[in-house]
Amino acid sequence: MKKLTLCSLLLCLVALLLSCTGPRQADIIIRNGMIYDGSGGKPYRGAVAITGDKITAVGDLENYHAPVEIDAKGLAVAPGFINVLSWASWTLLIDGKGESDTRQGVTLEIFGEGTSAGPLNDEMKSQYVKDFPSDKYDTTWTTLGGFLAMMENRVTPNVASFVGATTIRRYVIGNEDRPPTAAELQQMKNLVRQAMEEGALGLGTSLIYPPAFYAQTEELIEMARVAAEYDGIYISHMRNEGNHILKALDELIRIADEAAIPAQIYHLKMAGSNNWNKYDRVVAKIDSARAAGLEISANMYMYNAASTSLSATMPPWAQEGGFNKFLERLNDAPTRNRIKKEMLSPSDEWENMFLNSGGPSGILLSSFENEELRKYTGKTLEEVALMRKQSPEETAIDLIREDSSRVGAVYFMMSEENVRKQLRLPYMCFGSDAGSIAPAGGFLNSNPHPRTYGNFARLLGKYVREEQVIPLEQAIRGLTSLPAELLGISKRGSLKKDYYADVVIFDPETIQDHATYKKPHQFSTGVLHVWVNGVSVLKDGQHTGATPGRVVKLKEE
Repeated sequence: MKKLTLCSLLLCLVALLLSCTGPRQADIIIRNGMIYDGSGGKPYRGAVAITGDKITAVGDLENYHAPVEIDAKGLAVAPGFINVLSWASWTLLIDGKGESDTRQGVTLEIFGEGTSAGPLNDEMKSQYVKDFPSDKYDTTWTTLGGFLAMMENRVTPNVASFVGATTIRRYVIGNEDRPPTAAELQQMKNLVRQAMEEGALGLGTSLIYPPAFYAQTEELIEMARVAAEYDGIYISHMRNEGNHILKALDELIRIADEAAIPAQIYHLKMAGSNNWNKYDRVVAKIDSARAAGLEISANMYMYNAASTSLSATMPPWAQEGGFNKFLERLNDAPTRNRIKKEMLSPSDEWENMFLNSGGPSGILLSSFENEELRKYTGKTLEEVALMRKQSPEETAIDLIREDSSRVGAVYFMMSEENVRKQLRLPYMCFGSDAGSIAPAGGFLNSNPHPRTYGNFARLLGKYVREEQVIPLEQAIRGLTSLPAELLGISKRGSLKKDYYADVVIFDPETIQDHATYKKPHQFSTGVLHVWVNGVSVLKDGQHTGATPGRVVKLKEE
């Protein structure tokens, strides 16, 4: 009996050894590449096995076999990149492939800089349907969760979102410049709670723009406290990025402290040449807060120019009540004269982007609704003013009036030296602050900021390979595991067993952005293969047409 038992044990041991060393099967194996696992550690040569939507093994996989095997010799293999500041929420409604980002290795788009696709009341809903008509989608959503669910498996990248404080304010208060009543504030907090339960990553603000500009700090703290209950974060386009950036940073730190919530700064910058020397003081203030135990981080894009509407050159009071009220003021001669005067005057009350750009020569016009005005696309405000024989401030006002829109513009405001310094910060993530598009159809009616097509490739090509500002492994960490960790995203951002198979293969020696301010509609090159949830979406540099994108929720396994 003992011999039989011993024999049985030996047989079991042999079977176990065979199962450990025998052939293993996967769906896809990527071999011979340099593995950048997202941790920031040194790369190593190895292989990655994918089965279904998960990574099943990483390392020396000689005993693995798969029907699809990719030879990545001489190439980098990394987790899919996370775009922490994306406006693809709207462009994906038009073209779900999101090619300008997919071709750069982006596998997760994160929305919600102040505004989000929900919650929507009836008035807001009608405006969104008007602005983004589509016969491809059910446009009956009213909640953020409903919008995201509508996109699942119908777009190429994974999607996630913060709930926008601006959106919530519009839902409850509209565009008025006043604090909420106690009942209204409770309603706003309830809307944050609803969005968090639907999987929002936290609360997003954009405090430079009306009506977000009208929100007092206490209002933001109260909403952030709700997000904190769900382990979300507070992420903010701060109230000022120029003359009063230090004061604006104090506000963000106060919100993080009093709401007991991690905070991230959207597109960190010191705007305006007279503010470039504030870099050290800004970083010292962030470092001090971090040393005191607050989780403060930041993200950035890879350019010394920002992009927003031309209306950002004008004071917030002129825009109270929404765009139609704004137009009424622009059409009133005395009010228009007051606006022009304030455009030329430094102010402690608002961030003057007309002055921060050094005047009209630093403002490039990028998009118009009116076809007759599109001849000005790609020209500076100064050039257009000369063509029209007007002052630059009068030209800006008239362009908005004639276009019946806020008009798109690019602002040259930042220091290239500061861009390089920021790259080295250990808490720096990356976002395009742009949609994800293709050089076709209606997208060609405007000139987007080149970050739309080149932000991530520019990081890896210009700043890593050519200028060697940071090593490749650090850049990949900032694109992958760091944002996943900071934003509470589980099972993504690393090449690890049982993580979702969001994977990118690129050539570190050739990856390059090609988009320029004058000719922005040019894809980046050097990314060869991309998988989203184990599905090939880019093969040999070409989009496969696949749309396996899923909704990514806070701390969801």
